[in-house]
Amino acid sequence: MRRGSPAAVVCAGAILLAGCAGAVGERAGADGRGRSPTQRSSDVRGPDPGGLPPVVDHVRTHDRVVFLTYDDGAERDPRFVGLVRERRLPVSMFLTDSVVGPGYGHFARLRAVGASIQNHTLDHPALRGLPYAGQRAEICGQQHKLRSLFGIRPRLFRPPYGTYDTTTLHAAADCGIRAVVLWRASLEPGGTLTYTRGKPGLRPGDIVSVPSGEPASPTLTERTVRLLREIEARGLRVGRLEDYL
Repeated sequence: MRRGSPAAVVCAGAILLAGCAGAVGERAGADGRGRSPTQRSSDVRGPDPGGLPPVVDHVRTHDRVVFLTYDDGAERDPRFVGLVRERRLPVSMFLTDSVVGPGYGHFARLRAVGASIQNHTLDHPALRGLPYAGQRAEICGQQHKLRSLFGIRPRLFRPPYGTYDTTTLHAAADCGIRAVVLWRASLEPGGTLTYTRGKPGLRPGDIVSVPSGEPASPTLTERTVRLLREIEARGLRVGRLEDYL
């Protein structure tokens, strides 16, 4: 998973959540083309000379913004649509086709009130170590699915569990992805934020992951409202991730 490292320990509990939780940061194995992966900065970097998309969990910005991202599409809380509309929240929804199933109508409503729709693969496999053809099929397949449903071609991609290798970056680039998005902060079911690296506490430019919750946990709307209180208490606001990448 995104053992032995502080980042992995921080996220160990998260991977038990339904949907995509946990992070492995930028640790990557050798790719399917025989190359060793480039260790990338956690902040935004431009594409390397080979044209690979940057990998990012934090945006370098002086704006007092953080970015809210939601994984999978397992939770379809109708009240969340109203929250996004009322608060004008520019949230980013990273969707997995096999998880969303027949629920794309819910995300169409979210998109209509300002949410963005992004790519989280067709079937949610851990991509690292898979051959290029399999990774490309997962990423491009979801690009095609989202285009057929929404008429869009997402520019952002989140690898399931936060695991990836250089093959992932090549496949993502070939599918039209402009940036691979991880996260520095993750919201636990009880409302506590944990961090993959650096000092605890939200800071401008942080990308926050809100994983799918367990059935007994507070609803997506309730967890988001609590998170918004913490964001506002730190003098921050929610920014649109796509405007910064």
